[in-house]
Amino acid sequence: MSIRGRMRLELRDKDGRLKAERDLRNLIVTVGKNSITDQLLAAPAVAKPTHMAIGTGATAAAAGDTTLQTELDRNALTTKTRATNVLTMVGDWAAGDGTGAITEAGVLNAATTGDLYSRAVFAVVNKLALDTLKITWTYTVG
Repeated sequence: MSIRGRMRLELRDKDGRLKAERDLRNLIVTVGKNSITDQLLAAPAVAKPTHMAIGTGATAAAAGDTTLQTELDRNALTTKTRATNVLTMVGDWAAGDGTGAITEAGVLNAATTGDLYSRAVFAVVNKLALDTLKITWTYTVG
């Protein structure tokens, strides 16, 4: 059995027009893999994913990562759903929230610090003050 992660990022301007998008495989880090398997226990010791973060770090994602390199902003998940063998988590950033030159994103299980489940690094996406950002993260078990 394997777990594959994907991240889709959509940046829209104030009128809802798509300005930038990224669609890529992401790394489920070692702590994330351990946290996912922990959820199968009768009494999991690790909290479930609850937040997404964006940042400006450019160092490639590595299995040993426990945080984003340079976190810019973190928001609670907008939705988290499961259909068949796919878990889908969505994070949203409104206008004025998380503005900057975004190059990394991650899934975590707390509003601050917490355990990093996944991390992705990508070509810069410049989120301006009036832009909105949506990140959809999927884990597929196969």
